[in-house]
Formats: sequence, structure tokens, C-alpha cells
Amino acid sequence: MISNAETLTYDITETDQALAEAFGDRMVDTLNAGALALMVSVGHRTGLFDAMAEMPAATSAQIAEKAGLNERYVREWLGTMTVGNIVENDPAGKTYYLPREYAASLCRKSPTDNIAVFAQYIPLLGSVEDDIVHCFRNGGGVPYERFERFHEVMAEDSGQSVVPALETDILPLVPGLIERLERGIHVLDVGCGRGRALNKLARLFPNSQFTGYDISEDAVRYASQEARALGNDNTSFQVFDVSDLEHSDRPGTYHLITTFDAVHDQRDPLAVLRGIRKSLADDGVYLAQDIKGSSHHHSDRDHPIGPLLYTVSCMHCMTVSLAQGGEGLGAMWGREKALEYFREAGFRNIDVHELEHDFQNYWYVCRP
Repeated sequence: MISNAETLTYDITETDQALAEAFGDRMVDTLNAGALALMVSVGHRTGLFDAMAEMPAATSAQIAEKAGLNERYVREWLGTMTVGNIVENDPAGKTYYLPREYAASLCRKSPTDNIAVFAQYIPLLGSVEDDIVHCFRNGGGVPYERFERFHEVMAEDSGQSVVPALETDILPLVPGLIERLERGIHVLDVGCGRGRALNKLARLFPNSQFTGYDISEDAVRYASQEARALGNDNTSFQVFDVSDLEHSDRPGTYHLITTFDAVHDQRDPLAVLRGIRKSLADDGVYLAQDIKGSSHHHSDRDHPIGPLLYTVSCMHCMTVSLAQGGEGLGAMWGREKALEYFREAGFRNIDVHELEHDFQNYWYVCRP
């Protein structure tokens, strides 16, 4: 083993110099992209992108006034956006402009996915880097409580990728499901987070009854408050460790059970799935959204956001499970492992779907 005091020297003549230089350039690009992601997150959280999308070319003072922010910080942020080729700068007029084509990927009113939402994962995960390094050296995990904004960011993520597609793309994956929801059935969302999806379903289908379980008290509190604000008297949110679901005294209760990106980070994912199977009525269906990937690293090399997903897995999904003494399955457990676990939990009829608008997830329709 090499101690911290030792260093290694490489003879450059024994390497492919062109390859080494190209990789060095790639690492510089990585540093710039990482820094830019931090400032894109800041631009999203402060509303700067939203403000600029509605403005013609403007000075830093005008942009700061529109966004209600400190001009000096806005001016420095605009420097990052300028050298990062996100914002156009007119040095003569000292003005800045966000092209509409770029705003389409950066604003809350975007007609497409707002990529700035995903940029928030970079600083969020960076905030627990010291904890993760400790775990690399000593094992264990980082508990949910250390991720102060995770449910907030996940709710934003779900709010643009899942919630708007429920009626048009997701529910139609199960033939006849919309009609059953209209007549009235019992629905359970396992790992509901802030309840964005469940509250949307409750509004769409007032004759059905909806229950949400999550381990986070803050998330459940937020979901319950939103339900009251929306007038959803057909919803109930409860703090519950869903790894204990298989010991529930209400077998066969639910006609539809959903998990939206919520299985792989549980303490005991297989126990969760067995609990879902036990809680499902004989004619019920389990609809699961989970990360699109393989159970083998080499098969994910061409994934468009593979590095991001593996990083989120290592620094959140895997570690929060390990913090509970759990399996630490991780977000990139993959389709092969997912199918294995679904079958082991008692599901015999499993269909795997991909949605045109969603390159990040598989959608599993599971029946007993």
C-alpha cells in the first residue's frame, strides 16, 4: 500500500502522449462543467433564469432588480453564465441576454424538461462529501437527515417528469386502470415523498381512496399540508418504514400500489416488494418506476446520464440504505436485478415499458 507521504512518477515516454493530453483536456472540461452546474443550480433556486427569460437584453442591475437580488452577486453569476456560453453578453452596452432556445431548458415555465432542476443534485450531494469519504474508509452510511433538501429537489424532479405524464402516458400502461380509478379503488403509494403524484391522482379521481407511506416526517408533513390545501379529503399520508410493510395487518387491501423511484434506496428492498405483494388485492396491479439501467457496469457506458446516476446512487440511494443497516442496493441495481426481485417477491406477470419522454426510467407493470 502506498502511504500518503509517497508519490508516484510516471515516465511520459512510456505512455501515449496524445491520449494523455486528450484526457487532461477532458478533466479540465469536467471541472468547468462541475462548476457551471453549481451556478446553474444557483440560477434556478434564485429565479434568475425565470427572470431573464422574460427580459430583453439588460444590465446586471436591471436583472438583479427584476429578480429581487443583490446586484454584485448577480453580476458575478452573470460572469459564469457568460464564459459558460449560457448567457450572451454585449460588452459595449454592458447587457446580458438569455436566448429563448436556452431558456427552454432552464426555466420553470419551460415547455420541455427543466435541466436546471437536475443541476441541484450536484451541490446537494457535495454537501455530504465529507460523510461519504468517512464511509469509504469506515463503512456504514449517511442517514436521510443529512440530506436537507433532497425531498424538495425530488418533488421538483417528479413534478416535471412524472406528475404531468400520469394521465397521458403512465396510467394507460395498465389497460382499464383509468376506468377503475374513476369508479373507485384503494391506492397505496410506497415511498411517497412529498406526495406530488398521489395528490395529483387524488384530484383526478375523487371516487378513489389514496394512502401514502414515507419514512420522512418532513415529507409526510408537506404532503399532508398540500392535500389539505387542494381539498383532497380522499388522501392519507403516514410516516412508515415501508421495509416493515410485509408485516402489515391489512393484506389484499389495495387495488393499485405504486412506487416512483422508491425501491432501491430502502433498508430491505425485497421485504418492501414482498410487503407490496401481500398488500395487493388478487386483481390488483403494482406499477413501479425505477431507474433505467443494467445490473452490469459495462452495459451502462452509453447511458446518456450514467455518471450522474451512479453518483446519485453512491452518494444518496446506496448510502441511506446502508445507514439503516440495509442492503445498499443503489439506484443502478438495473433491470436484471429488478426483475429477479419482483419475481422473488411473488409477481409472476411482469411487463417492462419505456416512455418516449423519459430516457431515465423503466416502468414495470407487475401482477400476481
